[in-house]
Amino acid sequence: MNSSNTLHFCTLFDKNYMSRGLAMYQSLVASEPHFHLYIFAFDDTTATTLQTLQLDHVTVITLAAFEDEELLRVKPTRSRGEYCWTCTSSTIWYCLHTFNLPNCTYVDADLFFYQSPRVLIDEMPTDKHVMITEHRYTSYYDQSTISGKYCVQFMYFDQHASSLQVLQHWRNQCLEWCYNRIEEGKFGDQKYLDTWTQHFSCVHELQHLGGGLAPWNIQQYQFQRNKTHQLIGTTNASKKSFEAIFYHFHGFKFYDNGKFVYAPNTYRINHSIEQLFYLPYITALQNAQALLSKTDPSSTPHGSLSSKTYFKDKFLKGKFAYIKSNFIQRYWKNASSVK
Repeated sequence: MNSSNTLHFCTLFDKNYMSRGLAMYQSLVASEPHFHLYIFAFDDTTATTLQTLQLDHVTVITLAAFEDEELLRVKPTRSRGEYCWTCTSSTIWYCLHTFNLPNCTYVDADLFFYQSPRVLIDEMPTDKHVMITEHRYTSYYDQSTISGKYCVQFMYFDQHASSLQVLQHWRNQCLEWCYNRIEEGKFGDQKYLDTWTQHFSCVHELQHLGGGLAPWNIQQYQFQRNKTHQLIGTTNASKKSFEAIFYHFHGFKFYDNGKFVYAPNTYRINHSIEQLFYLPYITALQNAQALLSKTDPSSTPHGSLSSKTYFKDKFLKGKFAYIKSNFIQRYWKNASSVK
């Protein structure tokens, strides 16, 4: 497991993200032969289900094993989502120290890999020890003022002293403040990353365009499959070509009536992207659910939402959220320019 050839990943999710987390895992199995995934199970159902499945290349870590005094101290002050954000840095810290890993890459549960992420990690210069990924917002959707320049989705840390210093600093910040609101230039665990490349010389900003595809930037590219069925992207502006490595299915929702919302209405997803990315992802989720059904054949799909909320999510919620987001962002920029 500690072989230098093995890629080490960690993720966290609960029962509502189990299908997505397993789809992400299965995409790693299909794309990378040498990896190990450490899954932090944030409820008993998730822990029991994953332990029953006995997945290859997986170590399941329960909250009882993971939570320390500092996390338990702040847990009552955070919502469920905020606590997950608070814990992200600690999951990486836990894996590096508990399992003595040479490195560990945090991955969101709603990622899906099309090629091995090894090419992304191999991009690291020899003098860098931390890697972060930009949102690369399409200009019309730029929310960097609110949500940050970088996305907590795929973050690499190794055992170098400078890397551990960055990680410890981030963990301390998240323990002190990590909430789902904008306050004094902070937002969740994510805005903290904005200044890392200026303050820490060991931090590398991923350059590969195929790492970090998402609803907020996919409008900048055209995609097609090549003769070997790889997804190849081309930038609209420079016509630069690149391979798709992973897509972040942010905001994807599925309902108990069999319907889906691909992404918040904030973002435009064209027909080609639906066909090449979203429809295969639905199939992957269905395959993951089939695996989960082995532990409880009578269970409803993990993470499925009530059909009563479908209309609101599909036609209303995203529009209102976008208007609110744009209003806040314009106000923030105007207020900053006055100071």
